[in-house]
Formats: sequence, structure tokens, C-alpha cells
Amino acid sequence: MNFEFSDEQQLLREQARGFLTEHCPTSAVRAVLDGDHDWDAMLWQKVVDMGWTATVIPEAYGGLGLSYYELAILAEEMGRSAAPLPFSSSVYLASEAIQRFGTESQKSEWLPKLASGECVATVAMTERPGQLALDQLEARRHGSSLTGHKVPVADAAIADVVVVLARSDAGLEACLVPITQTGVSIEPVLTFDTSRGHSAMTFDGAETQVLGNRTLQSEEWPRLLDGAAVLYAWEQLGVAESALTQARDYALQRFAFGRAIGSYQAIKHKLASMYVKNTLARSNAYYGVWALAEGSDELPLAAATARVAAIQASTFAAEENIQTHGGMGFTWEFDCHFYYRRAKLLSLTIGSEAVWQDRLVSALAARSAAA
Repeated sequence: MNFEFSDEQQLLREQARGFLTEHCPTSAVRAVLDGDHDWDAMLWQKVVDMGWTATVIPEAYGGLGLSYYELAILAEEMGRSAAPLPFSSSVYLASEAIQRFGTESQKSEWLPKLASGECVATVAMTERPGQLALDQLEARRHGSSLTGHKVPVADAAIADVVVVLARSDAGLEACLVPITQTGVSIEPVLTFDTSRGHSAMTFDGAETQVLGNRTLQSEEWPRLLDGAAVLYAWEQLGVAESALTQARDYALQRFAFGRAIGSYQAIKHKLASMYVKNTLARSNAYYGVWALAEGSDELPLAAATARVAAIQASTFAAEENIQTHGGMGFTWEFDCHFYYRRAKLLSLTIGSEAVWQDRLVSALAARSAAA
């Protein structure tokens, strides 16, 4: 079985990499970190013009109708450039939630706006950092109003609409809440990577509508998270590859005692270990995107495997990249911390490594029981 991307998909990768190399150099990331904004609005518009926000949205709703294979490629390149954009929030999560759970009317209203970049969306799940237990949510919907508190919420400060997980007397629901209304308040939350803004959101009688006008089945939201985990894994793989490339290039250029430091065994071992973890993560990411694109029953196992491997590869590569650069790697003037910040942030998004290790064990146990 051939797990490599097709020639057309490889062409998309080349196009995406060239575009981001030109329009999202490390200087652009640094400008966001040094500035007062937590995203690059001009870059976002260029990404929209490229059609990337419309990748997997069906053509009937103004999208391109492509597959998750193409979206995975874009996700990896986003990670490779550490792009300061709400791409994951709007594309991996919110658009998917509306597409999967929304009524025809809701999809017709919101998906064309998301595809065209007319609006940005995000998802509010947790009510305290690290919480993913859906039966412990305190946000409540009564009639058409929503009350509760969510933190942290990625890209809330720049979003136009948010999909909020809440409970009602009927059960768990995904509620669609326009942000610009009096019942919604947003407070910034300081995170390790300020090029991706996070906030605390409070809903006090906010007007809302329930996606699909129904409660969610027990497996529906976890299935959405499985798909997002695969795409995050590809983004983390991009981070890991950039960290490895940066470490390798520096090891070849930096001389000590008359030799490039890359010729010393200690540095060789670091680079080799980074390469091994990245290769393992890529193998699992292929498995994950195959399961997602083909709608396989193996998705829970594939997603958890890809997510755990990608977290380990990206954080390890980012840390070893700094170590390879020595004392200078810790300074603000060097770009190593871009990938370290992004790796740490992504390792906690939609659940930490421990959460996904538990999901991996559960998926393996389920497969063993079925066998």
C-alpha cells in the first residue's frame, strides 16, 4: 500500500511552502510576538485568497470540496512556518462542527462565510485548563440563551462566532453563539505562545442556537476531536521538521575548536534522535489522515497514535534545537523559541499528551475486545 501523497498533492505542498516562505518568514512571526496583536491579519487574508480556508468545505457551500489529505498538507506547512493564524480553530474545529452537526439552514448560512474568510470561528470546550470530561461541563443552555464560562478559548478575540459545548435538560449540545453581542465578554489569557491568542469567555444570557437542533450522541464530539487530533499532528510534524532543519543548519555552520559542531558525536546523536522521532511521527500521521479521509473505524486508534507521537516529536525537536544552539538558543534574538513556544502550545490543545495516551489505551482495549 502506498501511503505517499499523489503528484498533485505534492504540488500543493510545494505551492504552500513557497507561499508561506515568502509571506510568513520568521520576521513576520517575530513582529506578532513583539507587537500588540496576536495574529497576522494581512497574512490571513492572503491565506483566504489562496482558498485554504475552503479546502474541505463542500462545493455546495462555497468550498473546494477537497479531501483531508490536502488539508493535512496545509496543516504541516502551517506548523513548519509557525504561522500566527487562527487556521486550526476556524478550519479543523469550528467549520467541522458546523458541517457535521448543523442543520441545512445553519450550514448554508455559516459555511460559505467561513470558506470565503468573511468570518472567523472558534470552539469553546473547556471550563478549566486540561478539562475534557464532557459530563462535567457547567455551561448551560435555557431556551435560546446560554450561561457559563469557558477558558482557554483559542482566537476568541478575533472570531466572529464560537461553537460552545454546553448542557441542557436534554443533554450535551453544540451551541452556535455570535460573539458581538452584550451577553458575551472576553478577557485575554496569557499563554506561552502569544502569536496565538487565547481568552476566557463568559456567557451571560447570550443568544444562541443549537447546531442541528438536537443533542449530541456520546461518540459524536470525540469523533470530531479525533479528526482534529490528526490535523494537529500534521501541524506538529511541521514544527518538528522546522526545528530539526534549523538545528542541522546551525550545526553545519557553527565552528568550535576548528570543526563544525555537527561533526561532534554529541550533536550527531541529538540530530539523529530528532530525525527518528520525526520519522515515527510522520508514519503515524499518515495512518491518521488515511483513517480520517477514508472514514475508517480505526480513526480513534489512528488519531490517538498520531497525536501522541506528534506531541513527543515536536516538543523533543524544539527542545533539542535550543540545546544545539547552546546558550544563544535561549535568547530572544534567535528564532529557536518560535518552534518551542508553538510545540508547547499545540501539545495542550484539545487535550494533553496524558489525555491522548488514555484515549490510545482505550482504543487498543476496544480493538482487543472486538478481536
